[in-house]
Amino acid sequence: MVTIGFLELNSIARGIAAADQMLKAAEVRLLLSRPVCPGKYNIMVTGEVAAVQSSLDAGERIGGDKVVDRLVIPRVHPQVVEAINLSAVPVGPGAVGVLEYFSVTASIQGADAAVKAADVTLLEVRLGVGIGGKSFVVLTGEVAAVEEGVAHGAAATEAAGMLVDKVVIPRPHPDLFETLIG
Repeated sequence: MVTIGFLELNSIARGIAAADQMLKAAEVRLLLSRPVCPGKYNIMVTGEVAAVQSSLDAGERIGGDKVVDRLVIPRVHPQVVEAINLSAVPVGPGAVGVLEYFSVTASIQGADAAVKAADVTLLEVRLGVGIGGKSFVVLTGEVAAVEEGVAHGAAATEAAGMLVDKVVIPRPHPDLFETLIG
């Protein structure tokens, strides 16, 4: 398992500057650096825990009051990064769970909690692109596992009040399932 660091800003210009400083400040690898709706900027890096922490600290200094949120997950489940990059492939159709959040950072926390708690496959972690700055997680597996994963994904962000909604669909229509994996 790897460590990821995530920084969310409400300024594209400041986000680009923060990403540059984060990469110069510590030995980390850039996983993503891009604008998202509604005019926010997301940066994700990976590396050793201390390097990721130093990188985020540098990004926060440059970001200043434009920083919306930050997150470090020292032992993030590998499926989280795969689902963000849309490279997860399920074994077959199963129950589907969806977790919807107000913040991008919350979806990463929720996805990590869900996949660590249950035998599920993350299909997607959508980080605010084209959905008004919200985010969502889609996972699949056996019904009981999906229910457990959704419960843990929801609980992971409960204190922050970032969960919009959650659903479990025990037997999704095959056409719907195909749209979720394609």
